[in-house]
Amino acid sequence: MLLQATVRLVIAPLARLLYRPVVEGRENVPRRGPVILAANHLSFIDSVVIPLVAPRPVAFLAKAEYFRRPGFKGWLTRTCLTGIDAIPVQRGGHREARASLQLALDVLAEGRAFGLHPEGSRSRDGRIYRGRTGVAWLALASGAPVVPVAVLGTDRIQPIGARLPRLGKVTVRFGAPLHFTQPAGSVGQARRAVTDEIMAAIRDLSGQEPADGYNDLTTAA
Repeated sequence: MLLQATVRLVIAPLARLLYRPVVEGRENVPRRGPVILAANHLSFIDSVVIPLVAPRPVAFLAKAEYFRRPGFKGWLTRTCLTGIDAIPVQRGGHREARASLQLALDVLAEGRAFGLHPEGSRSRDGRIYRGRTGVAWLALASGAPVVPVAVLGTDRIQPIGARLPRLGKVTVRFGAPLHFTQPAGSVGQARRAVTDEIMAAIRDLSGQEPADGYNDLTTAA
């Protein structure tokens, strides 16, 4: 907890000084209790920017490989990720995906905020892709409200393949919370409907052009 507090006290003001982010709708994030922040995904730093500008700590999942990188850069990455409450996870198949959702559910059960990108990976063309239903599973299983989030400009600050971030303008918009209840009918259809509603809210905030299908996790990784 000391490291998290230190990172927020040191890095957050520095980031605000360098990038002067425009933050809209912070009042839409509940200050207490479990909440899911569902955001679009344009850059690696999206999961860093959101915790730094949100009104409360937000936990994100991060690939375990980021925590094992050698050298000074590896240490810096581990320190920053740990400082923003990132949780290391193994990426893989269905079993790993279920384990990741359970970790997220545990975070919410503790009354904390959890962030995720329903598209699954970064958009390479700036469009917003169809959401995967893990976000709906999490919302329905936990009963936590979902706050849609749009992050804009991070794709210019750190494009895919860039090693270091550049200077640029960042905008983060927090939308009104969405509330969902357990469905009475088909669970699969309900999860799809909930996911589509969340993605529509994110799209309205970001103004991105919608893509027809899912983001290709293989080529976008």
